[in-house]
Amino acid sequence: MMIDNVYDMEEYLLNMLVCPQSGGKLEYCKKTNELICKTSGLAYPIKNNIPIMLINRARKINGENN
Repeated sequence: MMIDNVYDMEEYLLNMLVCPQSGGKLEYCKKTNELICKTSGLAYPIKNNIPIMLINRARKINGENN
């Protein structure tokens, strides 16, 4: 895979990550700076550009529009 810019790199890396609880797809929420898993209803925080992929650090989203 040829990566031409930073956006492509971010998209490539995001596609490699999955929710540790459900294995579901993650979506980046710019507003909250979190990785959201709609399958498990969890939002994983990003601190210093590092996603914190720990279930006990995730926020429950319970149907919020993120």
